[in-house]
Amino acid sequence: MPQFVLALDQGTTSSRSILFDHDGNVVATAQREFTQHFPRSGWVEHDAEEIWATQAATITEALVRAHATPADLAAVGITNQRETTVLWDRASGRAVAPAIVWQDRRTADVCARLKADGHEPEIARRTGLLLDPYFSGTKLAWLLDSDPGLRARAERGELAFGTIDSWLAWKLSHGAEHITDASNASRTLLLNISTGDWDDYALDLLRIPRAVLPKVVPSMLPRGAACAILGGHQVPLGGIAGDQQAALFGQACFSPGMAKNTYGTGCFMLMNTGREPLPSANRLLTTVAWRLEESHYALEGSVFVGGAVVQWLRDGLGLIEKSSDVEALAASVPDTGGVYLVPAFTGLGSPHWDAYARGTMVGLSRGTTRAHIARAALEAIAFQSAEVLIAMQKDAGQPLVELRVDGGATANDLMMQFQADLLGVPVIRPRVTETTALGAAYLAGLSVGFWESTDEVAANWKVDRRFEPAMSREEAEARMRQWSRAVERAREWHVED
Repeated sequence: MPQFVLALDQGTTSSRSILFDHDGNVVATAQREFTQHFPRSGWVEHDAEEIWATQAATITEALVRAHATPADLAAVGITNQRETTVLWDRASGRAVAPAIVWQDRRTADVCARLKADGHEPEIARRTGLLLDPYFSGTKLAWLLDSDPGLRARAERGELAFGTIDSWLAWKLSHGAEHITDASNASRTLLLNISTGDWDDYALDLLRIPRAVLPKVVPSMLPRGAACAILGGHQVPLGGIAGDQQAALFGQACFSPGMAKNTYGTGCFMLMNTGREPLPSANRLLTTVAWRLEESHYALEGSVFVGGAVVQWLRDGLGLIEKSSDVEALAASVPDTGGVYLVPAFTGLGSPHWDAYARGTMVGLSRGTTRAHIARAALEAIAFQSAEVLIAMQKDAGQPLVELRVDGGATANDLMMQFQADLLGVPVIRPRVTETTALGAAYLAGLSVGFWESTDEVAANWKVDRRFEPAMSREEAEARMRQWSRAVERAREWHVED
């Protein structure tokens, strides 16, 4: 009998494969990083073929480490970096251009022009999103406009567009499946969030031909709807969800009002809002959380640079040798010495949505050390997340009672405590922090009966540590005001030549 579910966790900087058992425990994992390309200021690209090569390699590695074969797998689930845009040739299955990453800002001027023309309110009403280069739609439009031949080929149905989930599903099925799930589709700027189908207004506005689009499927696919071919063996492809929605599912946030924050390359806070989309009045996003038999929705706040600021300390400034060194360095000083670091390297996300903001450090003095900068970097991650929560509570009309957290940076106790201090609510770290991959595994396993219900899934969720707020609300509010002053100095800095 199949013993495991395989989750493919295709992220912004690495591809991972993780095997989970029935108790939701990690049995084996494999990870490979891939190249980040920065051809111009504000541009971020990936090689889609390299993404597939690293993902395929980790599947083999994880199975070997678990002494397992594809026959031991009940199902495969996919979770992925969202909004990253791939365009490929249907006949050859090869990408026709570099993948444009979610962080990429090359379409900022296009979005600004569409806003100036008054299109954002209607786009927000239809898609739940704002006109920002973050989303896939303007990236795809840019690709089609970059080469006249590409647009003509797309209109003839020769090319296929997809976010990374679509790309992996195509490769896993040897070209049999051109699909995307509802959660990923809701991040393209092209999906009508109410009907669950591609939106004609958005397609016309961005001049996107329907022939290039994937089929939208549930996040928990019906049994037998799609298969991954692994080593010549067919394994049900049972679940697909964008990484942040998958983490919400993996955190067992199944009831309206429950929320999680993922600390990865960026930070992404989602609150379950139930079976009706809740429009945001505070510049958050309304998104599909997942689609089982029907759609469930969430409010989301997106922070573009979270853990990536620690990578910058390591690779850009050389302040630390490895990312895990940052906590000890930051803890070597009692505070930041008045330093605030705004890591707007690729603009600001929620709730500012400023594509022209750039990274800023203020409050430097002659006494500033690398330890102060390291502590300011960690605090910046928490400050940005706190801004999102404030906006989210206003939209939801109710206070949050706790925040479930996941992602690699949650191992940093110093930052988690500071996050609880700023928010004024408990921050809860689960025993299994691989909740993004776990969510994809749960969706896939539920599809084939490996798990029977979401109640069974919720019973697997266990607390590792609970961080209680220790800072007075007066001090937290004063710190937030100072943070806001620093953010203002980063706003609207970059101007195109």
